[in-house]
This record gives sequence, C-alpha cells and structure tokens, in this order.
Amino acid sequence: MLRRITLPAPRGAGEVPVASIRLDQSIVRALDELGATLPPTEFTRPLLDQLAGAYATGRGMAEAFGRLLEQTLGPMGLVVFDSSDPAAKPLVKQVFVRELETPGVSARLAAETGARLGDAGYHAQVTPVDGTVSLFHLDGGRQPIRTQADALSVGSASVPVSVLIAAAEREPHRFSPNVLLRPIVQDSLFPTVSYIAGPSELAYLGQLRNVYEHFGVPMPIMYPRATATLLDSAAARFLTKYDAPLEQLRPRDEAALNRLLEAQLPASVERAYEEAEAGLRVRMEALIAAVPAIDPTLEGAARSTLRKMQHDLGSLRDKIIHGAKRRDDTLRRQFARTQAQSFPEGHPQERAVGFVYFLNRYGPALIDRLSANLPVEPGTHWILTI
Repeated sequence: MLRRITLPAPRGAGEVPVASIRLDQSIVRALDELGATLPPTEFTRPLLDQLAGAYATGRGMAEAFGRLLEQTLGPMGLVVFDSSDPAAKPLVKQVFVRELETPGVSARLAAETGARLGDAGYHAQVTPVDGTVSLFHLDGGRQPIRTQADALSVGSASVPVSVLIAAAEREPHRFSPNVLLRPIVQDSLFPTVSYIAGPSELAYLGQLRNVYEHFGVPMPIMYPRATATLLDSAAARFLTKYDAPLEQLRPRDEAALNRLLEAQLPASVERAYEEAEAGLRVRMEALIAAVPAIDPTLEGAARSTLRKMQHDLGSLRDKIIHGAKRRDDTLRRQFARTQAQSFPEGHPQERAVGFVYFLNRYGPALIDRLSANLPVEPGTHWILTI
C-alpha cells in the first residue's frame, strides 16, 4: 500500500521561483516520518543520513534536490547545474531580449504547432494563452508578463516594451524563462547534440521546433528515455508462470484476475460448459424453427426462453469462476501483490513510487545495475528483476 509523505505548502509556493523557497522545520518531521515508514534494511540508516544532509532546514528546495541528485548520480559523471544562478543569466540575456522584442511570438508558434498535432490525432501538451510572453519578471516574487496594446504588463503594472528590454540587457538576473523558453535557454547555455526526454517532455518539445528556429538555436535530436518496471523475483515468476502481459495489470478491477482464474479451471469443467452451451443453442434453435408451424407468435417467446437459458447458464459459469476464486486464494494474493508492485493504485510504477524506496530496498548498487542492464532501445518498456 502506498504511503504519501508530503511537506505542507511552503511560504511563497506558486508565487516565487522554487530555487528561492527555503525548507523549514517541517522537513525534519517529514524525514522522521519517512524513517518510520521505510522497511528497515541494511541501507536505511545511510540513506536517511544522506537525505538529512541534503534536505536541511534553511536550505533552498532546488539546492537540496541538486545535492541529493549529485550524491546519487555524480559518480556516473552527472554534473548538476542550478539554472537559477544569477551568474548564468548574462550568458542568455539575448534570449530574454529577443522574447521581449517579439512578445507573444514564441507562444503563438507553439500554439500553432499544438493545433497541427491535434489535427493529426495527437494532443498539445502545452496550450499557451494568447498574448503570453514566455518570461517571468523576478522582483521579490515571480510576475507573469503579457502583451497589451503598445506596452507589456508585468503582473498588474503596465510597462513600456523598451523599458523591459533595457532591464533585460542591464539586469538579466531579474528574468526567468517559462516552460516554453526553458529549453531554448538550456540549449543556449549548453549546446546539445541529443536530449533524452520522458513522455511528457517529448510531447511539449514536439511543439518547439519553430520556437528554436525563431531564436536561431539549433534544436537537439530528441531521444526517448528508457522506461522500466522494477519487480522482485516473486512478481517476475508470477508473470512468467501465467504468461500475463504487464499492461493487463493496470486496470483497477479483477478482469485480468478473472481471465487467469478461468485459465486455471479444470479442462473437464470448461469442456462440459462449452458442450452444454453449444447443445442448448442447437436444440433451442431447432425448436424455434419448428414452433411457427403450430403458432407463429410463439417464435418470439421461444427466442426469449433461449436468451434466459443462456443467461442462466452464463450465471452458473460465473459462480463456478467465483468458486475457483475462493479455492485459489494463493493466485489471488500473488496477483494482488504483483499488481501493487507494477501499477500502484493504477498508476505506472515510476509515477507513483519515489526512487528513495528502491534505494532503501536495493542500496546504491542499484544505480550501477540499472546502468549496466537497462537497454536504451526506444519503443520498449522493460521489466527488470533486481
């Protein structure tokens, strides 16, 4: 069963950049709750110490996550960069200036591509509001910028375009890109040959080719990241033994379980049911064909009787299956356990279970195992047993 451990909404959430939000004392309580919730393993204490060292009271949210990420993946060569670093903003100020010189163009280009995707049977991941400028102005808070007549609005204030352009030239650290402009800023800072993206990222990056061209920034080759579900050996054996496709475990009902139970019915029972159903249909069809010679109005009654008999026979079959369910509690428990691992509460594992759970269970060597064993070929979802 999933346990959710959350922080209360910190001060400034949704109003200021995440990087400026500081952890308060509630992080200590959350880490204590996590320690009480994680199943004890040989890795639990070092992992909790690592988390406490990264997520310390008074530290920024972005810095805390960056520290944990670097500690976990740094040995693999990952370099963590804080995009909110004011020292980096002058390097991309021309992107900010270009956006202010052509206000609303990047949003319009992304919206047009999104509409074409919709016409082609896909969906737009990002639907920019008309007149949106893909920048925020930072002045204690995070103010959206929108087009209006001959000026721009920053929050509720109207500001001449020339004034904002001059501000971007002089103080670029007071600006921050929104979701549409972040990839442009990123690839301006770090020219990229290929970008490995998840499903949601691929969806919105698919809307940005014309935006890249608008800023004169080469767009990287997009490559879908590998996806996998981590199962223990018991769950993997269950799927193999019953030849159960993983995706059939996602619906939060018993349809897949019923199919498995049906497959476990003795052949004699299933054969007897099929013979009874076929015999009923043949004999009743013969009767239906014969009764009009006596009274044509009885054909409808005969067909209605056939449907009732077929319904009753089907109900008997359902009772047999339910009897098998009661008999085969082991299969039911194995199914529920594998389903809970694969699709917690009906969601893909990676969307529901934080990686801290897996580090606690398998230890830091999990990273090396995934790096060595997870194939990177696109288009396939892998099942891995650790």
